Amino acid sequence: DRPDLGEARVAVDRLAEIRKDMAEAWRTYRVYRQTLTELQALSMRELNDLGLNPSMLRSIALEAAYGKQG
Repeated sequence: DRPDLGEARVAVDRLAEIRKDMAEAWRTYRVYRQTLTELQALSMRELNDLGLNPSMLRSIALEAAYGKQG
């Protein structure tokens, strides 16, 4: 028993949507990683000048990539 063309189209559309969502998630993750890498490259003096400390870097990078949560 073969699926009809309508069912196949729905499956293809769903796979395309999943691919799009995965690509967007990857782009957002790359923003997070790039931001974190750049922040981690700053010296303690540079961090202090910005009013930051190393324990803040992960949350800053997460906010830059994913927006303010909560």
